[in-house]
Amino acid sequence: MVRPLRSSRPWGAEETLAGSRRSRGRRALAYLLVLPLLAPLVLALGAPAQAAAACSGRHATTVSFAKGELRVYKSRAYVCAVTVAKKPGARRAMSVSLQARGGRPVVDEGRFTTRAGPVTVYALNRCVRATGAVAGSSGSTGWILC
Repeated sequence: MVRPLRSSRPWGAEETLAGSRRSRGRRALAYLLVLPLLAPLVLALGAPAQAAAACSGRHATTVSFAKGELRVYKSRAYVCAVTVAKKPGARRAMSVSLQARGGRPVVDEGRFTTRAGPVTVYALNRCVRATGAVAGSSGSTGWILC
């Protein structure tokens, strides 16, 4: 025998909905209480890695020069480079160039305040060379990661 349904909700669904609203409110209150405690921790962990976040992979090498530094990162098949100014501020000429052996260089140049790049090349089983410049001061790696 088939009984007709009076409602699409099971018995006691009204109470369940009210209970879930209450638990959502408690969860939201818990997030509001915990969030201010976690915010300084998140900001402290994220701030030094600001330039590193531009490139993925492990840090391979850094070349320092008078007005900045060139940072090179390597993942399995790709190499990434970024030029970072030592004293960020006013816009100035900055550039970064990355070249895999046998390929053309990939360049990012312009007037930037903090960094030039990132530039990425496919370099599985290939040497690469990188060059970075900030306001006339430059540094280069030569052929690396061979």
